[in-house]
Amino acid sequence: MSEGDGTPRPLFAKKPAVVLLSGGLDSATVLAVVKAGGFAPHALSIDYGQRHRAELDAAARVAASIGVAAHRVVRVDAGQFGGSALTDAAIDVPVDGVQPGIPVTYVPARNTLMLSLALGWAEVLGAGEIFIGVNAIDYSGYPDCRPAYVAAFEEMANLATRAGVEGRRLHVRAPIIDMDKAQIIRLGASLGVDYAQTVSCYQATDDGRACGRCDACRLRRDGFARAGIADPTRYRD
Repeated sequence: MSEGDGTPRPLFAKKPAVVLLSGGLDSATVLAVVKAGGFAPHALSIDYGQRHRAELDAAARVAASIGVAAHRVVRVDAGQFGGSALTDAAIDVPVDGVQPGIPVTYVPARNTLMLSLALGWAEVLGAGEIFIGVNAIDYSGYPDCRPAYVAAFEEMANLATRAGVEGRRLHVRAPIIDMDKAQIIRLGASLGVDYAQTVSCYQATDDGRACGRCDACRLRRDGFARAGIADPTRYRD
């Protein structure tokens, strides 16, 4: 037997699954869930031109710590379009607290780009499961983090792929989508996730130190407090 890309695979090998891994708290937790669920996780990180580059280094650390069948980083320069504080240095990252509505840290079509790349790799691997760490409870108003979006992408994936047309249904899983940050952190801690290796800050320094003021930092810090677990985040000050 072999993987879809021709790589030899033992007769009783674990089923492959593609996991989107940003290097943040949520995706690290999802990777641990997938690994504990008996899959062979293939981690996919996307270099989309983000300003917070330290998260890609964090993704490599998390993949090595939890253990994956493969980890790939794909470059897609969404920064050339701008339109987000995460890709355009001319737009300030908000630091005044989480506000209602869609914030300037929303990156147009980011999750759609990422899931599309994950879908392509899943087809090559013969994987029927794609996992993404979106969350609809403790989030900053992103429209592509909602259950309706995940369901719609899964439906599209099964219309647009050979696997779907031939009856090998693809599933897009978002196992933490209905959890708050405290629940996510408790789950990850129970699975041995080392959150000190993760980076969530929207404007982290090159060595991964967090600002402590952006939406991502506020949600993360509050999550650890509510979970009753010490926050291992390295802050600038």
